[in-house]
Amino acid sequence: MSIRDEVKQLGALLSNGTKPKGAIDAAAIRELAELLTETGLTEIEIEQGGFRLRVTRQVTVISGGVTPVSPPPTTPPPSAQPAAEPAPKKIEGPHPGAVTSPMVGTVYTAPQPGAPAFVKIGDSVKEGDTLLIVEAMKTMNPIVATRAGKVGEICVSDGQPVEFGQTLLVLE
Repeated sequence: MSIRDEVKQLGALLSNGTKPKGAIDAAAIRELAELLTETGLTEIEIEQGGFRLRVTRQVTVISGGVTPVSPPPTTPPPSAQPAAEPAPKKIEGPHPGAVTSPMVGTVYTAPQPGAPAFVKIGDSVKEGDTLLIVEAMKTMNPIVATRAGKVGEICVSDGQPVEFGQTLLVLE
């Protein structure tokens, strides 16, 4: 059954129900909530015969994805272990030494196929050194070090597509 058919059925439930005018139809609300879950929507509203019903659910954005919020459990599970030591605090936001892509394109770690990479982890670089190349619209754009430092992490691989603002590597 299509979403459109389900919404029509719910509309019929609202307008043909035996409830007094203005009464809340719990069955229709439950069906709309199920429809939200099945389709991944966060909000749905139908109106029929002068009745309007809107159901929404709260979502939380986690690292660029949308995740429905589940209600917290009312009691801890019986096999709950004591809490482990907290993990070390992670740096909020981008790393201060992150070198990001200034454009959408394809990253290359070497000047040409088969050639050694511009940099590898542990290399010391100075301001102005070429770190990578990002190809965009058949134009090779060198990505240069904006400061001196040591390459601590390379976050991309040769030939990988990259997005604007994506971390390419980290200078320590």
